Amino acid sequence: MKPSSTLRERTTFSDEVARLVSYNLYYLSIGGELGDPLIVDEHYAVNLATNNYLGLSNDPRIKQAYIEAIEKYGISMCATPVAGGYTDRFEAATELLAPFIGVDGLLIYPSCYQANNGLFSAIATKDDLILFDRCAHSSLIQGAMAVGCRALPFAHNDMDALEYLLRKKTGYAHVFVASESVFSTEGSIAPFADIYRLCMEYGATPVIDDSHGIGVLGSHGGGILDHCGITDYEGIYTTSMGKAMANNCGVIGGRGHLIDHLRYFSPHLIYSTAIAPCVLAGIRRTLEILADEYPERIARVYAYRGRIRDALNRAGWPTANGAAPINSVEAGSSEDTVLLSKALYARGIVTTPFVYPSVPKNGGRVRMIAGANLSAETIDTVCRVIGELKRETLNEPAFA
Repeated sequence: MKPSSTLRERTTFSDEVARLVSYNLYYLSIGGELGDPLIVDEHYAVNLATNNYLGLSNDPRIKQAYIEAIEKYGISMCATPVAGGYTDRFEAATELLAPFIGVDGLLIYPSCYQANNGLFSAIATKDDLILFDRCAHSSLIQGAMAVGCRALPFAHNDMDALEYLLRKKTGYAHVFVASESVFSTEGSIAPFADIYRLCMEYGATPVIDDSHGIGVLGSHGGGILDHCGITDYEGIYTTSMGKAMANNCGVIGGRGHLIDHLRYFSPHLIYSTAIAPCVLAGIRRTLEILADEYPERIARVYAYRGRIRDALNRAGWPTANGAAPINSVEAGSSEDTVLLSKALYARGIVTTPFVYPSVPKNGGRVRMIAGANLSAETIDTVCRVIGELKRETLNEPAFA
């Protein structure tokens, strides 16, 4: 059966942009580990595109933890956790991870997207209200919309707007307030201490996605709760282990009663194959490494962020001056955004272009994250290329 002409002709906005600039920067072919340099499309390049903040994705100690766990437990549990169980590696990982984050308990999902997307369907009803930062991750917003209850955005990081909505809430069984800790397209950090205070004042439940905060914020890398000095957290916490923590899977954390409920009433958990034991072993090893090396690694990440931002500003490229270790160039239209990322790629630097609908129209961003595994000489090269790059030279072939 042939697809309809409508389906055949349907393309995304990103496809149209790629065609206009004769280039597609998405789904690149990576030919090795996330090293310095990166092998991409059979060329050497500087990796500023991934979320390998702490440079641990190819750490030999974590690799060895994976290998040893595979030798003992095999590759897959081949069953959902509720049916086939977890290994003792699960308890070993959670015993370190929960206090590292600052929650009583947690569950581990295949991904944070899955955790966020399935959270509200397991805990909210049609009688509830969900308020969310308008720039929150799509997984949180889609999860909120799927419940069928009232879901309203509030202006980005605007506490007056949030408080106005909290004051107006009447007739709802319960109210949730959802946000991210670090907004990854711009590098801003949510005023979560204020969000938490407002939630406690108005009887709402805070929900924070700390995917770009864990391993980046806090005195030991624990994330947004430590960053804000929040103890005895009375809310819901989610995060990804696939960014600064250099592993895979997602997490939902909170009070014991929440964890007990989700363990049996979260379809996104109970109908998914249990996390591979090697991933759990990798998480534990990562936490052990950070206990010794976090201050030095994160200092390097922020230093690199500062050097690249200075180079961008000197070259006249406007940046969003977020406090997180993310450089975000305000590139304008989708075409200009892709052209800038393409020009950097042509000079051996891989970045992440964000175009509509991931960002507003004409609000394109080119994101750069310099991991701790990069050398100072590599950052020198990045700054030199940025200084040489002018708008009139953007449309050049890749790896010319």
